[in-house]
Amino acid sequence: MPFTLPALSYAHNALEPYIDSLTMEIHHGKHHAAYVNNLNNALKETDWDSKTIEEILANVSKISPAVRNNGGGHFNHSLFWNLMKQNGGGLPSGELGDTIVRDFGSFDKFKEQFANAGVTRFGSGWAWLVAQHGTLVICSTPNQDNPLMDIAEVKGVPVLALDVWEHAYYLRYHNRRADYIAAFWNVVNWTEAAYRFSTAQ
Repeated sequence: MPFTLPALSYAHNALEPYIDSLTMEIHHGKHHAAYVNNLNNALKETDWDSKTIEEILANVSKISPAVRNNGGGHFNHSLFWNLMKQNGGGLPSGELGDTIVRDFGSFDKFKEQFANAGVTRFGSGWAWLVAQHGTLVICSTPNQDNPLMDIAEVKGVPVLALDVWEHAYYLRYHNRRADYIAAFWNVVNWTEAAYRFSTAQ
């Protein structure tokens, strides 16, 4: 079955003022939709056209660059939308919150390291909080790569993801990526992140 563009669970303006409505409209309806369309076209008449996106990413080194780029784009964005919500932010609780403090020293130190991963990613890419057998690590990837790919330098289960491509923030923040990252903490859906961490164990 062809992949489809997932609907947002909130309105385009729900994340205002931190992420503006026009950015969300273009980012979801244009950029993500293009990844889906291009992925489906790249998979036509291949042995991978009936596989899950996770199976495809786990074997991406065996498939065309178009599948790597667009499959990553589809997975990453599908995850990203769900990791944000209206009136989000605050502190993670429970097992995820405890593990963040254990592995990074404090929530503030975690935020600093995660933000640094996003700010220092040269060009376009993503910042990640990744679960590795009960341990949390921070990394970043170029372009639309992610930690599920067999070519990833840091592998694991994504728990939190932040898109640092310019199309994710340029209309509101221009070249101020650090300001966009700081605003992201106000919309994080920690409930979804905690669920992803619990299912990764």
